[in-house]
Amino acid sequence: MSEHIHKYDDGLKRCRWPGKDALYIDYHDTEWGVPVFGDDEMFERIALEGFQAGLSWITILKRRDGFRKAFKNFEVKKVAKLTEADIEKMMQNESIIRNRAKIISTINNANLVLDLQMQGISLSDVVWSFSPQKKMTSTKDFQWRATSPESDAMSKELKKLGFGFVGSTTMYALMQATGLINDHAPGCFRRSELS
Repeated sequence: MSEHIHKYDDGLKRCRWPGKDALYIDYHDTEWGVPVFGDDEMFERIALEGFQAGLSWITILKRRDGFRKAFKNFEVKKVAKLTEADIEKMMQNESIIRNRAKIISTINNANLVLDLQMQGISLSDVVWSFSPQKKMTSTKDFQWRATSPESDAMSKELKKLGFGFVGSTTMYALMQATGLINDHAPGCFRRSELS
C-alpha cells in the first residue's frame, strides 16, 4: 500500500493524513475536496486557511465553531462591520487563534470582498478562475505538493487586490479543500468519488 494511504479500522482506504482523529476523518470524508461556491462560504475558507498558516489544520478544525461564533458565521457584510472593540474581545477569546494580525486581516478581507461585489465581482468566481484544467492530480509519482502554478497566480492576484494571508501555500491548501483540485491520494476511496 502507498505511503500516502492507510486502511482504517472501518475497512476503508483513505489518505493517511487524518490519522485516528474522528473529527479529522469526518472532515476528510465529507468536506475535503468537495467543491465550495458562494462568497460567504469561500470567504470562510480563505479566513480559516489564513489562520492555519504556521499551524496544523486540526488545530483550526477543533476551533471552527469558535471562529464561526466570533466572526458572525463568516457573513461578509457582518465581518466587515467588526470594530476595534470586537478585535479586543477576540484577543481574549480562547476558542479561536488569538492572532491580532490575522483577525485584522480577516476584517480587511471582508471589506475587500464587499468592494469586489460593488463592482459586480464574486470572490468565489475569482478563486474558481484559477482552477487548473486537469482537476485530478497525477497518480504517477504522487506527492502532496505545497504550491502549484495556479496557487502562485491566485496568491498574486489576491495580494494585488489587497487581501492578506493569501500566500501560495495557503492558496494551494484552499484549492485542495474547496475542490479546485482533487488531491486525495491514489487508492483513497474519496479520490474516485470526487472525480
